Amino acid sequence: MMNPDPHVSQRFDNELQAVHELVHRMAGTVEDQMRNALLAVQKGDEELANEVIGRDSVVDQYELRIEEECISILVRRQPAAGDLRLVMTLIKSIADLERIGDKAVKIANMAISMQHSTTSINQRFLRDIKTMGDYALGMFHQAMDTLANGDAEKAIEIAKGDEELNQEYRAALRRLVTYMMEDPRTITPAIDALFIAKAIERVGDHARNLCEYVVYLVKGINVRHSPLEEYGKQQD
Repeated sequence: MMNPDPHVSQRFDNELQAVHELVHRMAGTVEDQMRNALLAVQKGDEELANEVIGRDSVVDQYELRIEEECISILVRRQPAAGDLRLVMTLIKSIADLERIGDKAVKIANMAISMQHSTTSINQRFLRDIKTMGDYALGMFHQAMDTLANGDAEKAIEIAKGDEELNQEYRAALRRLVTYMMEDPRTITPAIDALFIAKAIERVGDHARNLCEYVVYLVKGINVRHSPLEEYGKQQD
């Protein structure tokens, strides 16, 4: 069998690298969106919240462009083995990135709602929001780093953080319910804070998904419906 044309192979590698870079640019935009949405909540910055909402179309355009590029590669190059896993990983990843972007918009909308509420938000309600937001952003950033580096073991480690974020959410839920029971006047702002906390918790879920895609990319094993942590312990 003749060896493949090295020029064709190089062009293919360049195409894959270009799409990979686009995904990370999209992730950078999404991370900025989440950070700014959380900042808008903390500072009561309606202008910043509107900016987040207005930039959602940028995230959507990234998703469409990357999806088209991946489909084009699948049709023209018919990749196999590791290259095919990379393309599939990128397609799956952008879906989660787009959903994280949607959560940023949801949080931005809640920030605006809080500013127009007749009941002022108590800063103690936002304590859990900041803690959870910082944790979720850290998970997301590290998950993208593992995708860039192809580090499956680190991805497994980061995925474990999703349970810690879930525990933070449950603790926040208990505190907010307590506030509402103690003082019915806090019901509206407490519910607003609860919606934001839930959106942040979902960001952690998407970060975990990204980690699972990295394991699939590197090891060729789909762990989406199995305990990822236990899988990590079983490996040499």
